Amino acid sequence: FSWGRFRKITLKMFPVLNWLFSYRFREWFLRDLHAGLSVGMFQIPQGLLGIWLTRLPLPNINGFLSAFCCSMTYVIFGTSHHISVGSFSILNVVVTNILKSLNFNQTLSSNGSLDNFSDPTFMKDYMEALTLTASITLLTGIIQLLLGCFCLGFVTTYVPKTLIDAYLTAAALHVIVSQFTFIFDVMLDFYKGPLDIFYNLFHFFLALPKANATSILLFLLSMVAQRLNTSIVITYKHSPIAFPMELLLIITVTIISNRIHLHAESSSAVVSTIPQRFLPPTPLDLSNLSKIILHAFSLAIVSYFLLVFVGERYASLHNYSIASNQELIAVGLCNICSSFFKSFVVSCAISGTAIQEKTGGRTQLAAAIGASMMLVIALKLGHFFQMIPNGILAAIVVFNMLPFLEKFLDIPILWRRDKYHFVIWLVTFAAVLCLGLDVGLAIAMGFTFFIITIRSHRMKMVVLGQIPDMNIYRSLSVYRAAREIEGIKIFQCCSSISFANMNHFKTYLLHKMDMKAVPLDESEMRALISLNLSDTAVERKDLKCSCVCDPPLPPPRIPYTEKLVKRHHADSDSSSSSVNLVHWSKYGDKLSSRTLLVGAADAQRASPGFNTGCRTEKNEDEGRRACLSPGSAIDNSSVQLDRIEQPMYLPRPVHTVILDFSMVQFVDLIGSELLRQIIHMFHNIGVTVLIAGCHSSVIADFEKNDFFDSCVTKEMFFLTLHDAVLAALDKHQKPDELEPTAEEFAEEPLAEQQKVEYLA
Repeated sequence: FSWGRFRKITLKMFPVLNWLFSYRFREWFLRDLHAGLSVGMFQIPQGLLGIWLTRLPLPNINGFLSAFCCSMTYVIFGTSHHISVGSFSILNVVVTNILKSLNFNQTLSSNGSLDNFSDPTFMKDYMEALTLTASITLLTGIIQLLLGCFCLGFVTTYVPKTLIDAYLTAAALHVIVSQFTFIFDVMLDFYKGPLDIFYNLFHFFLALPKANATSILLFLLSMVAQRLNTSIVITYKHSPIAFPMELLLIITVTIISNRIHLHAESSSAVVSTIPQRFLPPTPLDLSNLSKIILHAFSLAIVSYFLLVFVGERYASLHNYSIASNQELIAVGLCNICSSFFKSFVVSCAISGTAIQEKTGGRTQLAAAIGASMMLVIALKLGHFFQMIPNGILAAIVVFNMLPFLEKFLDIPILWRRDKYHFVIWLVTFAAVLCLGLDVGLAIAMGFTFFIITIRSHRMKMVVLGQIPDMNIYRSLSVYRAAREIEGIKIFQCCSSISFANMNHFKTYLLHKMDMKAVPLDESEMRALISLNLSDTAVERKDLKCSCVCDPPLPPPRIPYTEKLVKRHHADSDSSSSSVNLVHWSKYGDKLSSRTLLVGAADAQRASPGFNTGCRTEKNEDEGRRACLSPGSAIDNSSVQLDRIEQPMYLPRPVHTVILDFSMVQFVDLIGSELLRQIIHMFHNIGVTVLIAGCHSSVIADFEKNDFFDSCVTKEMFFLTLHDAVLAALDKHQKPDELEPTAEEFAEEPLAEQQKVEYLA
């Protein structure tokens, strides 16, 4: 225990302390007050407006107390500076549809009137519906709180900004369509299911002849006023803030609508008939738990991701970060508080958040001021706001959704920059728009993880060449000055190696080497197994006795199951010019591990046997040197194998393959096994494989995966690519050629580099 640790944990659990103790009163208070007044004034009619969408009337006192407690809970536990917590219309409609599926049909009639609350049967069903709503909200909050306690909020770190933008764009369109009820003053049953947004749009257009012209006119006038507001700039402390047009509209329209009848629908016809008394909390309804738990889990995920997505958007705009796991805990506590007042699932109120941000809010003090003002005014003067036409409030909501639709303009730029993210954007937008916020989110997340997996495991290989007279190696396809070193092929692996991309690695390597892997036949496999068994017996020659109760020895590890042949000979096994792989070894200063491609007849005449793999010597150092010794190049000429010939120099186009692993982060078990087989196959045709720039963690993975043997040793690993090239040149230089030593070869590029720097 230490005070520093205690302080760190306390600040993490209660993020309000982070900005409260460092609050700049003179710079921020007026901005937060301005934002709080605007948000609080907007929340009053917005809360009354929610009754029309849910069609499950909740007493005003319960709704406003729920909004106040949720806002204050998020002020204490939330990490975003601009989030305004409240009910979200789409989630409310989802809860209403859940109630309908459970045979709770206490809804508003088409003309906006309510059944008589004095009817005992109606009141019983009404209270059961509210209790079930509270149960869904409470279960949603508990799920979110448990997910937060298990630190599962990290999932959002794998969500790209492209998905967030597409999701919020589609969600904004859903919100705009939900406001058509208030714009046209037409009540319709919202369809919930696949393609629901198009279904609802179609029925709204069919109902246009019944639309209220006054409501449409008020909506258009409000949109024009807000559009003109964008040209009004208020500067405070050298920072621009928006003119409080929403606050001015609500106050002005409230005064006018209470003096003049505007012939437009308002919430007064519904709110006035609801019993205005506080409904206390009731026990959780467990009778329908099995029916609502999946819905609650879906609501928990959507509510959380919506809040985090909006929070990430504004955090990036104002250069701060949010803690995704703490946000999960905060929204879970908010939903638990909301259930005590029989209210709906809460999340980020997108319109309120947009107003709070553009009116200059800097901290959650703005949300606290707005919630306090909303509660005081709503309880004392709430009846005045019931006369505001619904079209005015719909205009405020729609106008604040428009910035989210501006992402459509970024689609051409996204296509030019990154086509993968462009596809993610399209899939996310289409899935959320057509299938809803819950199913669309699941599809978008699954598709995004699939794309991330494909991109992270997609193998990218580059053939490198040397910049003349320098120890710099670059891609031959990109740099014209790069030149390939004679007898050496350099391959750079630009991704990690795993089971998903190892076959592509092997195919690319063999293609560039103009070779093809052919499976060993039955006789070659038997020879290989017998060779490994004999090597194992040699290693265990000091054993004096054994017991039948000892566990059986593991089967011998077969180093490879394929052999390499030239590509243009691979498909001609049935003809007289078919090729066989002939391998033999000679010791001392003589040629070692020679492998030639000879004709079938010559091969039978030369050697009936097949020497497979790298021989295990008594001395391990001798074995390593033999395995690293270069073989001759692949040649189609016949040779006599029964006698030792004088050294001869055959054409050797490639004697060394160097793998640049400087960009490889890990190699899994399957990748290690296949890589070891490739090294063995190249060794058997006389091509040495060297690995350069391998990180120590990758070498540790090799050791864990039992990668090394008598042929694949750590002597083939080099610190830098240039060291590997020098070692290959030194090992394979011809006696009649006077090649520079490693020191001279290293000094020349250094001098050339100094010369270049001097000229620069």
